[in-house]
Amino acid sequence: MNYTYLFKNVFVKTFLTLLTFAFIPVLHAQEKDSALQKIIESKRFVFRAQSASPQRSGTKQLTSEYDVKLLGDSIISYLPYFGRAYSAPMGTGGGGIQFTSSQFTYSNKKKNKGWDITITPKDAGDVRQLFFSISNSGYARLQVTSNNREPISFNGIIESLKPL
Repeated sequence: MNYTYLFKNVFVKTFLTLLTFAFIPVLHAQEKDSALQKIIESKRFVFRAQSASPQRSGTKQLTSEYDVKLLGDSIISYLPYFGRAYSAPMGTGGGGIQFTSSQFTYSNKKKNKGWDITITPKDAGDVRQLFFSISNSGYARLQVTSNNREPISFNGIIESLKPL
């Protein structure tokens, strides 16, 4: 019996099997990256906030559902606000970062490990800019700058919008 041939044959098959399993996560990550890129380019996604980081205090875990929805031609923001306001807007309820905008600029830049998206609403009152930093895995950080409030950041995830 030729043990050398048998050893080489088993070794090669084992090596090829391990190599195949090593590439499965890479292929899955590439598929997720491609799907995420499609929803980012389509401007149709939702950012689900999980925590808020005000400028003057520590991170606060959010227990209610807060989000920012991009619907292609409009934005709907429903986020809380913790921090210092320099002036209080009259006649608005809520006190959070709540607005609907249909006039905004949208730019996205592909980074090595994700995307940077800048949205500048023109009809959102106090909100000056939304800046998303999104990883390839779908985790995101949102920084909101306002005209009359201190900046605030949110951590969360990016998901595709559910069809109606």
